[in-house]
This record gives sequence, C-alpha cells and structure tokens, in this order.
Amino acid sequence: MDAVAVRERANDLPREPGVYHFEAGDDVLYVGKAVDLRDRVRSYADPRGRRIRRMVDAAERIDFAVTDTETQALLLEANLIKRHQPRYNVRLKDDKSYPLVQLTDHEFPRIEVTRDPEDGATVFGPFTNKGRVETVVKALRETYGIRGCSDHKFANRDRPCLDYEMGLCTAPCTAEIGAEEYLADTESVVRFLEGETGVLAEPLRGEMERAAQEQAFERAAAARDKLDAVEAFHEGGGEAVVNREEEVVDVLGVAVEGDSATVARLHSEDGKLVDRERHRVDAPEGEERVAAVLAAFIPQFYADRRLPDALLLPERHGDADVDRWLEAESVAVRVPGAGREATLVDLALKNARRTAGEADDATALARRLGIDRPERIEGFDVSHAQGKAVVGSDVTFAGGSPEKRGYRRKKLDETNDDYGNMRELVRWRALRSLEGRDDRPDPDLLLIDGGEGQLGAARDALAETGWDVPAIALAKEKELVVTDDGVYDWEGDDPALHLLQRVRDEAHRFAVQYHQTVRDTVSTPLDDVSGIGPELRKRLLRRFGSVEGVRKASRDELASVDGVGESTADAIDRAL
Repeated sequence: MDAVAVRERANDLPREPGVYHFEAGDDVLYVGKAVDLRDRVRSYADPRGRRIRRMVDAAERIDFAVTDTETQALLLEANLIKRHQPRYNVRLKDDKSYPLVQLTDHEFPRIEVTRDPEDGATVFGPFTNKGRVETVVKALRETYGIRGCSDHKFANRDRPCLDYEMGLCTAPCTAEIGAEEYLADTESVVRFLEGETGVLAEPLRGEMERAAQEQAFERAAAARDKLDAVEAFHEGGGEAVVNREEEVVDVLGVAVEGDSATVARLHSEDGKLVDRERHRVDAPEGEERVAAVLAAFIPQFYADRRLPDALLLPERHGDADVDRWLEAESVAVRVPGAGREATLVDLALKNARRTAGEADDATALARRLGIDRPERIEGFDVSHAQGKAVVGSDVTFAGGSPEKRGYRRKKLDETNDDYGNMRELVRWRALRSLEGRDDRPDPDLLLIDGGEGQLGAARDALAETGWDVPAIALAKEKELVVTDDGVYDWEGDDPALHLLQRVRDEAHRFAVQYHQTVRDTVSTPLDDVSGIGPELRKRLLRRFGSVEGVRKASRDELASVDGVGESTADAIDRAL
C-alpha cells in the first residue's frame, strides 16, 4: 500500500478505540491498538522505521475491530498477536516451553515429565532444569514404584512389564500392589513435589550409606548423584522478596541483541522465588527498545494468566494503555533503585543477558542448513506391521517445543512399501495445505524419519504437488542427517541434532501409538477362530505383539494367556 491508499483507508475508520491489522493475502502482517483508529492508521502513511515501512509496502488491505474501552483494545491486540503471530510485531516466541511433572487423574495415577499436562492432572512446576527433573522422577519411581506407562499399556495386562522387573513400578496393573497401598505411595510423592525434600532424600541417603558399607562404591556414587539432584530440586526456596504482603511478585529483565530480545522472568510466591524462566521475542526498532519489549511482552504474557500483585521492572515500559490496565487490575508496578528488589531486577537482567548471546537449537539448525530460522518444524513417520494397519504421523514443533494441537495422523493404504507410504503421507499434507483444508500455518521445515529413500519419496510428493517447503531426513541407526547437499554425521552434542532427534522421536512415538490402536481394531485371522472374542484377541496381540507372534508361540505359551485354555490353544494352532 502507498501513502495515498493508507490515508484513504484511514478516512473510512471510526474515531473510536480498537484494534487494526495490516494484511496481505491470507496473512496478518501487523496488529496494533489505538485510542483513535482513524488517527493511528493515518500515521502509517509516513512510517518512521524501516521495518514498519516494509510492512506497509507489503500490505494489501487494513482491517479493524472497534472496542468499548482502551483496555479491551489492549487485550484484543495481545490475543490477536498470539493467534496470528504476525511477522512485523514484537512476538512472544516460546511461551510454556518448560517441563512440568504431572500425576494423572486415574485410579492408579501415572507420573511423568510433560509440557502438555492432561485435564484433571495434579501438576507441579514448571522447572528449568529438565535433566534434574527426569533424575528426580526416576528416583521417585525407584523409591515408591509409581507407574510411568501409558494407559494403553496399563490396560488388560496379564503379567507385569519390564519396569516391574527393574524396580521402577509396583505393577498395580496386575494387582501386585493394592489400591490403598499404591495411593499411599502416591501421597508420599505429592509431599515431596510440594516441598518436603526429606520424603525422598532420606531413603536415598540410607541407600548410599548401605552401599558404602557393603563397598558397592558404584551404587553408592549413583545414589549420591541422585541425592544431589533431589536436594537441589527445590532450590531457590530460601530467597526472600522484600514485601511479603504481596503474595505474588514477578521480576522482569530484558536483554536486546540484534533483532531479537530475551525476557527473563523471576516468579515469587509467599515471599520466596519459586521459578525462573526465559522467553524469546522479536526486538523492535528504535531507541527505546527495552521499553517497547516490555510494553509488548506484558499484555501478551499475562492476557490469559493470573496477574501478580506486583511487577518489578528494569525501566518504565512507557505505554499508558498498559499502565491503565495494570492499575485497574491492582498490580503495583515498580522500578526499584536500591535494596533487595533492585538486586532481584539485577538477577533477572543477568538471566536475560546470559541467554541473549546464546543460539537456541532452532537457530543452530538454521546455521547448519543455511536456511532461515525454522520456527515451525513438522515431523513425519509411518508405522505398520508387514503392510497391515498402516498409519502415518505428522507432529508439529514450534520454537523447539511440541505443539500438540498441531498433531495430525492418517490411515494409509495397506501396502508393505515404506517409500510409497511416506510419499502418500507427505502428499496428503501438501494437498491439505494447498487446498486450504489445513488450519495450521505452513511449516518452515519438514523432517522425515528415515534415510535417503524416505526423503526421496517425500521430495517426489512435494514436486508432484508443488508445495514449496524444504525437507530433510534423520536416519535412526547412525543418526545421519540427509539433506539436498549430502549426508552428514553431526557431533552427538550438537544442539541442531538434538532438535531433530526430538522431532523425529515424537513423530515415531505418535505413529506407533496410532498403529497399536488401529492394529487392535482391524480384522485378523484370529477373528475366525472359535472361542476368541475381541477382548481375548487384544490380549493375544498385546502379549505376542502381532498375529505372526501368536503363530510362533508354543501351545503352552498360548495357554498361559488368561482366557485361553487347551482347546482354544489347539484351535489357534490349527487356524494359524
């Protein structure tokens, strides 16, 4: 749009508060709020910054929405930015990217580390050190035997799984432990996660001392390492915030480097720091860049969260609308100059600066591949049993983290052809995008689970449909990265490789999970065996893995399955 077009459009707008957005095609380029829509949009006829000038040049039209108040405009702007992720706005990139620990809402709760907790689960966190969290959860399972398996694996078991043999689970699935005793152990786990460190530390300390007395020094060292992780798990709990009358206080620090910025947030409750986290945002142009980052971050981050009682900042954000909103919500905003609060702001700034200079995994991957930073990556995998129950998975990662609402899965034609199945899966995804039937944004990169053959099949589908998205593959056996330019063996500690492995492993997990579901519902030769109903068929397939596994099982092994007597075992043997 040129200056004349912007002024003409502005003349059509009301002189009321609201939100406006510049658009091109189906994309929202920029979202802004205004006290007076007409005056604010007219100002874009002569934009000051280069970035905004490029945005106006690329725009094809301007849309708007009127609100009753300036505060409503502020919150609507934040929600639209989070929904559309416009390329020219200051955007919060990696919200909700830290691990949580959940105990699921089941008769026998499951414990796991997750970034996407289930409805009804008891959730603890978030935590910033994923490795420590995983160590502690494993120690909890070893001590209290809380299950970690999926509900699919838990249901209809005939005998305990390997976790029971390894001492990680007390096997409530096969009644090796009663419900009352299991829930008592679960309560001990809850007490630890709520802050009672001794519930886990004391058993570990006793284990370490017994191992040392028995001169089992490797076992003692392992127990010591777990104990160190456990005792550090609730660290930060002794750091007091000055004003204890304010139950919840957040401290923000901002570091700007180039066209990106890092916002570090320290979160305190009841006078103690309980969490530290960092978020990446696009940095605006201009002189007051820190203030602009704060003005954009605060409404986007807190629009759907509980606001703190107080917000400590390194400097004023300078946005009157944000000030009015925070004041209306009774949030005290301070820029401390000295004392404990100033020390906390300095700590937040150090956290932000420490991260600002570090390349994240997606940036490292971009440098490796020589492409723009892949904000959105989709991973593809196919799972089947010798051409039966063939399914494909399509998982989405945004900002380096799984985006579960972007997961898709598809039943494929039943052919024992890995390359053909991958070609069909990628072609399905491409056509959905090109025909406007997929509500997800196009990814920046496709990751194929497999080697050169699977990648070649995916590229055939892309060429056939004309969907212009770069694709690479990651082969499992030697973790080789396959690209247009060749095959690469990256170092095991390469952050770019770690990102690809996370996407690949999640695509594989999601495909296998769906395959198991489909496999249990398709017809098999077992359906024709007299005396075998749907439930017994499921038990046989879960016990032996497949119809082929049932075929290879001896009569004694078949008869050991609950519900299979000698006559049924003979019938299975004859039929297969």
